[in-house]
Amino acid sequence: MKHLQVKHSSTLEKDDSTTKNAKGFKGHDMLSPFTAGWQSNNLDPLVIEKSEGPYVYDSNGTKYLDALAGLWCTALGGSEERLIAAATAQLNTLPFYHSFWNHASKPSLDLAKELLNTFTATKMGKVFFTSGGSEANDTQVKLVWYYNNALGRPTKKKFITLQNSYHGVTLISASLSGISLMHRGFDLPTPFVLHTDCPHYWRFHLPGETEEEFSTRLADNLEKLILKEGPETIAAFMAEPVIGAGGVIPPPKTYYEKIQAILKKHDILLIADEVICAFGRLGTMFGCDKYGIKPDLVSIAKAFSSGYMPIGAVLISPEIAEVILSHSDKLGFFAHGYTFSGHPVSCAVALEVLKIYKERNIVEQVQSLSPRFQAGIRAFSDSPIIGEIRGTGLLIGTEFTDNKSPNSPFPFQWGVGEYFGAECRKHGMIVRCAGNIIVLSPPLIITPEEIEKIISIYEKALKATEERVKELKSEKK
Repeated sequence: MKHLQVKHSSTLEKDDSTTKNAKGFKGHDMLSPFTAGWQSNNLDPLVIEKSEGPYVYDSNGTKYLDALAGLWCTALGGSEERLIAAATAQLNTLPFYHSFWNHASKPSLDLAKELLNTFTATKMGKVFFTSGGSEANDTQVKLVWYYNNALGRPTKKKFITLQNSYHGVTLISASLSGISLMHRGFDLPTPFVLHTDCPHYWRFHLPGETEEEFSTRLADNLEKLILKEGPETIAAFMAEPVIGAGGVIPPPKTYYEKIQAILKKHDILLIADEVICAFGRLGTMFGCDKYGIKPDLVSIAKAFSSGYMPIGAVLISPEIAEVILSHSDKLGFFAHGYTFSGHPVSCAVALEVLKIYKERNIVEQVQSLSPRFQAGIRAFSDSPIIGEIRGTGLLIGTEFTDNKSPNSPFPFQWGVGEYFGAECRKHGMIVRCAGNIIVLSPPLIITPEEIEKIISIYEKALKATEERVKELKSEKK
């Protein structure tokens, strides 16, 4: 373990902005999410103090192009005056009120109506507000169980999700997630969650197997799992239109068409986790629009407020909503909700975000920018250290492998992704690093000139990383 820490530490220390930035915050008092103890104890954090459009500034005044949009969320950049004005006006009017016992604020009522009008992949009937995506997916499980109990189906409680999927970090949503690192040490996943094949064609297809054949095989495997467990025990299937945090994995051709047929055949609900994909990221308003997904329930968050305020939501089909409301009458009331469900400031900001998306034709903007963005990054596919570049819209991932093979990852100790990320920071850009995978998901307001800047910095970081891999290989010999 010490060897691993030294390797990663030496990689990160090459980035002056990381090691010299925060004026004595090494060993700070926060228990930082998704951070190793040695990082917070031995390295100063990158302290971000200011945002401006697609850029952020650290406590030394260093400017970075935020090519991850915070955490996939600041779609409108970090200085949208209309959102600041919306929040300020609401703070001055009603900074907080709850949504319990048939109470509401005007922004929450207006936002629910606007959201139902915005989602058009299939008709939705009700909106339940949360503080974020994890709460939304946690709520999905409770809603589905409540629904099946109301219908007299007490055994129909299991959920199926995908390997490598990400659905949040609460006990339930982390169990739904198909990333094993999120389960270790937490006694997860819970027994009611089953995981099926990751639809990553490059990594898992058989020799000579087409994308369509690959999708057929995965759909067949799903049905075998359903029949093994018993369709009467399977409540729902949850998936992201494009797997996000698990590596940016778009579905293979015909995948959702075949999966939905299996689910319909066995009376299993479909839940679309749109937390990353929604609101233009893929070049459609929702990922469901792009892939012909007709869900029964939907989870949203992140770009819902452009990250300016914590908010998420669950969209519920009219049929499911009717059953839930009727059952609540029998039980006394619907005993679920959060203190901040429908928070008036969050709702006011999200309502303004939706207006801006429509007024500025954000979907059309992404459609016009994404061809160059995708082509510019994919132009580096021939690099000897890149196994695959994949993505769609303004979302793209790069997976570093040896010999361009999915079966030859670089040793974790080499920190190839982290090295690439540190090189990007040297040149003024922040990307997401996850082992041998790096991700770009820039704000949707990005300009053509800034896309060229992303491509240029990517190229510089790639060349430096290629040299670093050569050094590590020579040392290994």
